[in-house]
Amino acid sequence: MSNTILKVEDISKQYRLGLVGTGTVSHDLSRWWHRIRGKEDPFLKVGTVNDRTNQADSNYVWALKDINFEVQKGEVLGIIGKNGAGKSTLLKILSRVTSPSTGEIKTKGRIASLLEVGTGFHPELTGRENIYLNGAILGMTKAEIKRKEHEIIEFSGCQMYIDTPVKRYSSGMRVRLAFAVAAFLEPDILVIDEVLAVGDAEFQKKAIGKMQDISRGEGRTVLFVSHDMSAIQNLCSRLIVISNGSVSYSGEVQKGIDFYLENTNTTGLNYKNYDCKYGVKEVKFFDSNMKEINAVVVGQRVIIKVSFINPERKNISLSVGFFDMFSNFKFSCRSDIINKLFDEASGEASLVIDKWPLSAGNYYYNLAVHEKSTTVENVKEAGILNVEKGDYYGTGKLPGHNKAFYIDYKWL
Repeated sequence: MSNTILKVEDISKQYRLGLVGTGTVSHDLSRWWHRIRGKEDPFLKVGTVNDRTNQADSNYVWALKDINFEVQKGEVLGIIGKNGAGKSTLLKILSRVTSPSTGEIKTKGRIASLLEVGTGFHPELTGRENIYLNGAILGMTKAEIKRKEHEIIEFSGCQMYIDTPVKRYSSGMRVRLAFAVAAFLEPDILVIDEVLAVGDAEFQKKAIGKMQDISRGEGRTVLFVSHDMSAIQNLCSRLIVISNGSVSYSGEVQKGIDFYLENTNTTGLNYKNYDCKYGVKEVKFFDSNMKEINAVVVGQRVIIKVSFINPERKNISLSVGFFDMFSNFKFSCRSDIINKLFDEASGEASLVIDKWPLSAGNYYYNLAVHEKSTTVENVKEAGILNVEKGDYYGTGKLPGHNKAFYIDYKWL
């Protein structure tokens, strides 16, 4: 017997840009006339690719186009992509919130969805009443819901407000209760959009732990959309990348994340602010021979030249901080920590890193200007530095670790 619990075949979704519906009586009549004759909707033959950054050349857009994939029982499938790529539309179709324009979805068992804050909640009902309402929508009996009621309330952390109308809940409280209902009422497939980001750090940790229990311990299936790459790595067993309404990658999680990052338009290596009146104007990277470089090699000597403007000749300090592509902090070099200040009206400061310590990959760098203990300029994600593999220890061996931070050491 097949272990496939969800099968998506040639799913496409078309929307009209601007107004709701086709917009004209003639279009509605044309669709009706084709439908009663058993012919294809004529407007499915036109439509612009789903790329929000470009001007549309048609009144119709394909939010999704020819999506195909299968999900196995107990699998945690991650879905990532840029904003507007079609992720949420796909989940709404899977959850039967909206129907596809073409294609078919085959499922085994119940699907519970958490797509938006308070999905399926009635604002006038209390939290407790909404637990029973959502359970009934999922097809559960009152006795089944009652058995789970205490666990749901305890997990949500909303005990004090459980008999208060949901309209008085904060967005975080609604997410807590909605997730608890969706997770504990035992759906066969749990569909979760970016909504968990609304919750606080404690709840996000609990939610990810619960999703791991659901998939690994209870053998149920999870479809998870998130921009939090760390959560995707920790939770998912397989990954799909959606670009402009189509599946551009399906496979291993880490390779999928690398594919997504490599194909994401980002700022270039060198930061330049042509209209700078105060602060950092330009950043350049050089090797030990003072040759400007576009990438850094692990273990290489790197000189970072920071041009700045300081018209009031204040005593300022400069800092360059490095983060991975998930915005996790790696290290920072701040000049006042080593008692180096700059009081020139304009100048160029040099930051020297004798052996580049971060492993191969791409890293964001932030730029900041400080006056005493106050940050007066902070340019986040000013650019991206590409780091290539290198022989950090000079042994002829290339360290193969990912996300590593190399240090000098000796064995005696």
